[in-house]
Amino acid sequence: MATSNQRRKESVADRVYEALKEDIFEFRLIPGDKFSEGDVGTRLNASRTPVREALYRLQREGHVEVLFRSGWQVRPFDSQQVEELYDLRITLERAAVHKICGLAREPRALRTLTAIWNPDHPSERAVGSTVRALDESFHCDLVAAAGNREMTRIHREITDRLQIIRRLDFTRDDRVDATYVDHSAILEALRNGMASEAADRLTRHIRAGQKAVREITMERIREAAARVLTNL
Repeated sequence: MATSNQRRKESVADRVYEALKEDIFEFRLIPGDKFSEGDVGTRLNASRTPVREALYRLQREGHVEVLFRSGWQVRPFDSQQVEELYDLRITLERAAVHKICGLAREPRALRTLTAIWNPDHPSERAVGSTVRALDESFHCDLVAAAGNREMTRIHREITDRLQIIRRLDFTRDDRVDATYVDHSAILEALRNGMASEAADRLTRHIRAGQKAVREITMERIREAAARVLTNL
């Protein structure tokens, strides 16, 4: 049984982990930024052990990396890795779509998602960070609906690793409009048992997002970080 001291350290490590992850996702820390364990501990009022535990967790997830004798840094943007993660994401989501169409009963998640992505009026569409979060949930919920827990876990990890770069994609109105149209069509095909049609539509939808992400540069990331600082 864990002692109260161990539980306290785990709680602090969790708090530091969540704070650092939010800093990365909200562009308060951007790819390439360097920092030390001492910097983090001072800012978040935490001792070295929980700070290190949090950083190693973020390292395992691919968000930060340790520098030899010089602290840590947010993992630099790696375009090849992003391409590979998108390819893996497509493979998993296509497999999930085929599994869903093979189920004896339609998952409840499909009805819920249909209601979200087919609003009665365009004015009811989500905007900004809300539509980004809904898009992420759409893809994760589809994979989860297939009923394979390991597939769901791996897909969630991929989604987290792509989240930083993908969030800039939803600053464009045309991408938001396309997301609603595409999601609606994918769900319609799924609910009609058209696995190949749904998988192909899903692939085209993800590839469009992948293409938009290729246009995202470090300059745009720095601009996003500057906007965050301006709004503080």
